[in-house]
Amino acid sequence: MDSSVSQTTTRTASLWEALVPVVALIVMIRESLVRFDGTAHLPLLLAAAIAAVIGLRLGHRWIDLERGIIEGIAIGLKAILILMVVGMLIGTWIASGIVPILIFHGLKILHPSFFLVAACVICCIVSISTGSSWTTVGTVGIALVGVGQGLGVPLPMVAGAIVSGAYFGDKLSPLSDTTNLAPAVAGSELFEHVRYMLYTTIPSLVIALAIYAMLGWSSAGREAINEENVTLIRRTLSGNFNLNPVLLLPPLLVILMVTFRLPALPSLLGGVLLGGILAVTVQGAALKEVLAAAQTGFKAQTEVGPVDELLTRGGLESMMPTVSLILCALTFGGVMERTGLLGALANGILRLARGVGGLVSATVVTCLGMNVLAPDQYLSIIVPGRMYREAYERQGLHPKLLSRTLEDSGTLSSPLVPWNTCGAFMSTTLGVSALAYLPYAFLNLLNPIIAIIIAFAGWKIARASQPVRGAPAV
Repeated sequence: MDSSVSQTTTRTASLWEALVPVVALIVMIRESLVRFDGTAHLPLLLAAAIAAVIGLRLGHRWIDLERGIIEGIAIGLKAILILMVVGMLIGTWIASGIVPILIFHGLKILHPSFFLVAACVICCIVSISTGSSWTTVGTVGIALVGVGQGLGVPLPMVAGAIVSGAYFGDKLSPLSDTTNLAPAVAGSELFEHVRYMLYTTIPSLVIALAIYAMLGWSSAGREAINEENVTLIRRTLSGNFNLNPVLLLPPLLVILMVTFRLPALPSLLGGVLLGGILAVTVQGAALKEVLAAAQTGFKAQTEVGPVDELLTRGGLESMMPTVSLILCALTFGGVMERTGLLGALANGILRLARGVGGLVSATVVTCLGMNVLAPDQYLSIIVPGRMYREAYERQGLHPKLLSRTLEDSGTLSSPLVPWNTCGAFMSTTLGVSALAYLPYAFLNLLNPIIAIIIAFAGWKIARASQPVRGAPAV
């Protein structure tokens, strides 16, 4: 009875009401970051409070808003648990020598002039194999950051190349959650969805690699400085760690576990356990030191500044600021969705859509908005997919166009938003803020733009085999 009474006394939010908390959030985050050198935590909570007040004015009960918050947070709990485990993984893998040996050999093989291209391609291969951007970044990504630092490549560029490669596989691999989720929401078939995404993803990757190549060659003049730095770092690593080849096994095992569809959380926990065992058996660390590395992070004491800075990181506690940021963001997203404010925003965008290009553009903008406001990668696919499915059907468009667009924008824009679960994970794991690597995550930036250009050009626009009767011409 309570729910029916609640439904009859609520009214639908207007577009202007939905814009109030959004505009407030944008203004407060800008002031917090630029003027006060703060974070997005408080702006997100204050914006959630504003959205809640609007929700109460619309007739929603506080208990319903509270449920919306709890449900919103529940969506991100898996991401939070993985984030905490990755913090432990980084700490134990440094203590065991796994990260140092990967950096040691990476500095020997890779070169500044082609490092960005190599980093992106390596992450493409691993992410296609595992279907997980998070596993890719949490394993090889950590090592590539160290190699890039050793070679003198700017860290935001390194992180951008890693994120681009990691999300190439996250988007295309049949093992990926989002690759399966998008066609399920849109009503298309998995492998036709994957094949259709190649039309937007391959051009985006080729252009991204070309830009990384140009950036690499333009910075090749630093070679003399890099060689000196590389020699110092490699000598320090070999002098402070036992770089036994057996240390290469845990990253391979974790990647294999995820490749064979074992859940990410136990696979990463297995990696933490292997790291702890190798820290004791190979490096001779005491159990107390291993537990400290997992809890508070590894503290390097090599007396070589660049190496200490590189290896002093990780630990479960290092992830707590990011966990609290995700909780604040999901609180805001939960209130926005429960009050219908998100739906009002999306409907306002849909009214502006004209033709195929306009509909695809509306989908891209909505997915990006969901990643900013909800803010979770899965919601950026599910909510726009549900909202626009009928619109695509009315225009006689094949469901795989919708599923592709959901991935082109929802999947790929998620790591570019600092308070999104994906953006928070990437920035914390790589040690670079999302706003710093955003200009260099070229695949993620290009893919939505190319999707819109192709839609307006009318190239490879798939039509439904049985158009909906009375569908408007496009």
